[in-house]
Amino acid sequence: MAADDTTSGRFDALREPDYKWLWWGGVFVFLASQAQQVARGWLAYELTGNNRGLGGVIFGFGVSSLIAVPVSGVVADRFSKRKILVLAQSAMALAALGIALAVVTDTVAYWMLIAASVVQGTGMSFLGPARLAMTADLIDRRLLTNAIFLSNASIQATRVIGPVVAGVLIAVEPVGIGGVYFIGTALAALSVLTVARVPAIAPRPRTGRSGFGDLADGIAYVRRNKQLQRLLVIGVLVVMVGFPHITLLPGLVEDDFELDAWAFGALTASAAIGAVTASLALANVHVRRLGPLQFRAGVLFAVSLAIFAAIPIYWPAAAVMVFVGAASSAFQAMNNSQVLTIADVEYHGRVQSLMMLAFTGFGLAALPVGLLADAYGIREVMVGEGVLIGLVVLGGEAWRRRDAAPEVPLL
Repeated sequence: MAADDTTSGRFDALREPDYKWLWWGGVFVFLASQAQQVARGWLAYELTGNNRGLGGVIFGFGVSSLIAVPVSGVVADRFSKRKILVLAQSAMALAALGIALAVVTDTVAYWMLIAASVVQGTGMSFLGPARLAMTADLIDRRLLTNAIFLSNASIQATRVIGPVVAGVLIAVEPVGIGGVYFIGTALAALSVLTVARVPAIAPRPRTGRSGFGDLADGIAYVRRNKQLQRLLVIGVLVVMVGFPHITLLPGLVEDDFELDAWAFGALTASAAIGAVTASLALANVHVRRLGPLQFRAGVLFAVSLAIFAAIPIYWPAAAVMVFVGAASSAFQAMNNSQVLTIADVEYHGRVQSLMMLAFTGFGLAALPVGLLADAYGIREVMVGEGVLIGLVVLGGEAWRRRDAAPEVPLL
């Protein structure tokens, strides 16, 4: 489906009242998630003392996503997206509450973190496709790219606020890790109340096929579209090989830089500052420029991650992390925008669920990455991730140019 040629203003989508409620709901739930990510990472490292323990928690997230993701897209295309968001965010709030109570009663165990990670992974697997597909329902096609980048900017802004506040509060004795989880519970509950204000949009008529039939139809739809194929494959591979560096940051901060939780939160916030800046800068970019810009973002992601891994001093490394965050976020947001613009509306949920396989891959890759980091070193593994990202991005650009090149008729 062709995109409108009109360029939107930088904040035009937020003038739509219904989208604004969805946007705020995302702010609250992702703020809760980002705060808990710092607390979960720090708690996992305290309980196990190794990168394998950190990777194991993320692995639980990945396994649950692997099971839930194929179902979530079909559900998003067949049922009320608002109900899906309310149920998913409620489950995430209850998981946070369970860990908070376990911490303050001094009964927390490593297996509980894995169980909570499974709930979080399942919730995110249903939340992601439903939220993006609902964005397309609420927003005029002309404003879709703008809405996606504004949504991404809000998510990345939570990565600035959440980790810094969580890192500071973990070190404050009356609050600590348990208090951070209680705050996460409250924010997730607030997100449920906010999303409930979004008007209910009736799902499109059933096709008459079973859920598995709809899933097979969605996969066949992607296979027929060369652009969607490329975007899905490259997007999944970049996230899978590049994003596990996040799970290595607590060990890098504590063992290499010899700093505390505040430094982990500040490092994560540095990446988020870059991501917010990139999202706002690209909020009104025309869809036709997304392909070339995405390639540049991928190259910057690869190079900046390798440079970050090689810097032995904390503050210069934190400065480079700004570029890592900007590039990785821009790459992912441009991928999502192109996919939703290209795909027909009735397939948005299923296509986005296939995009979520990227985070399933990220979760599954976290454990072997943690094992490699324990065996060969965190910095060495991060440099390897940068090299792999570069190879994937270069391959994706060659694929894009091949598909865009006009066919030469045989003489």
